[in-house]
Amino acid sequence: MTGQGGGAVGTVGLDRVREIADAVLYEGYLLYPYRAGSAKNRSRWQFGVLGPPSAAPASFAEDPGMAAQCLLAVAAEAAGTAAVTVRVRFLQHQVREVRRCGEDGRHTPVGELTVAGETFLSWDEAVEREIDLGPVPLTGPTDRLRTVPGGEETERLTDARGVTVGSVVRRREPLAVRIRTGTERDGGFVRLTVAVDNEHARTAADKNAAIRASLIGTHLILRAHGADFVSLREPPDGAAPAAARCEQRRCWPVLAGAKGSTDTVLGAPIILYDYPEIAEQSAGDLFDATEIDEILTLRVMTMTDREKAEARATDPRARRIVDRCDAMAPDELRRLHGILRDPHAATAAAGPPGAVGDPRDAAADAFDTGGTPWWDPAADASVSPGSDSVLINGVTVAKGSLVRVHPTRRADAQDVFFAGQVARVTAVLSDVDGGVHVALVLVDDPAADLHDWYGRYFYFAPDELEPLPPDGGGQDMPRTPEFKKENPS
Repeated sequence: MTGQGGGAVGTVGLDRVREIADAVLYEGYLLYPYRAGSAKNRSRWQFGVLGPPSAAPASFAEDPGMAAQCLLAVAAEAAGTAAVTVRVRFLQHQVREVRRCGEDGRHTPVGELTVAGETFLSWDEAVEREIDLGPVPLTGPTDRLRTVPGGEETERLTDARGVTVGSVVRRREPLAVRIRTGTERDGGFVRLTVAVDNEHARTAADKNAAIRASLIGTHLILRAHGADFVSLREPPDGAAPAAARCEQRRCWPVLAGAKGSTDTVLGAPIILYDYPEIAEQSAGDLFDATEIDEILTLRVMTMTDREKAEARATDPRARRIVDRCDAMAPDELRRLHGILRDPHAATAAAGPPGAVGDPRDAAADAFDTGGTPWWDPAADASVSPGSDSVLINGVTVAKGSLVRVHPTRRADAQDVFFAGQVARVTAVLSDVDGGVHVALVLVDDPAADLHDWYGRYFYFAPDELEPLPPDGGGQDMPRTPEFKKENPS
């Protein structure tokens, strides 16, 4: 089945989305160095936590709900049949308690137990859960309550002789999840609201009780049938007003799947861009999607044998990380070191060089590498920030020139302190995209010489600067004590 130009709905496409969804699901599940004894792993489950609604203040429980609004274009012929498949995915907290079997046969909880050379630790795990509502029509509201059963399982631990020396008990709290959907027309589009609420009935008295009754890493996968999702990050002109009226609560929907497809949305508890991807160089999960794989891999490799043993005992997923890093070949590690991409490659399809409006013209004029690849240090041979200049209002501005600052782009909140200030140019720089940036120190700043020595400059675009004569034009250059107080570091 396809949407109106949305691309095929199939297992392959959904698997691709699940890869991203899983990275979100396990973001922060277990932090480097992946050991139970690490202080930072005592505060886990950072994103998408829907706490129990009946929680005592001392539990510091998270808000129990989240909601996302999406925009869909529905063809007239599909107005009565268009639908969206709603999937809610999250982790269910699971307590893993290790118990030692005493001489009297009683099992007593312990933090650690070694059996036949293998160490078992008491720890908090999690189990993946998915609630699939199936196709939800876009013709009216729905309200559904789903339950996730709790449970308790016991794993017997035996020594080399087969004698029971302990056990591992895993316990889960039952959960109740309410999922509501609603639709409304907005111009030529349909706004879909999907709200998810934790309706756990018991009162959580402390932090441990609250997390046990929470939905963790909660996110949505929405699949359109007979309709197309509209990008909320980059909506087409006709949809921009309706997209601006969409409101999000702890959940941000983005287009997902193959680039250009419009049949799938991922509603994540972190802000992503449309069509997020996992780098092809990544060898596997590291539970820190914002980190560089190479850094974490190298850090794992430098762990001591004792630390690695603790990480392996902490969690099966941590064990896989350590084993994978230990077994990584030099060629595999080199693949993680980075990849060089031509920043102008995306403009290559814009037309032949020299075409009217070709963005490469400005880049070539501002940053001429003489045929040397842009990433080669030799490409900078023709660039000299200390002697390069830029023409502003017919005046050549270079290192040593005086200018008055008129911030217009508001790139930083502190720009308000620069308005009307006189500054001395320290360098004129060009970037690989053709942009020109003027580095400044403020004349009135008593630390100007120090900043210049350190190379700590303020950067503005040429159109934000007014050239002044070398003597400041005979004008008094006002001193502003307030700036000294607010001078950013």
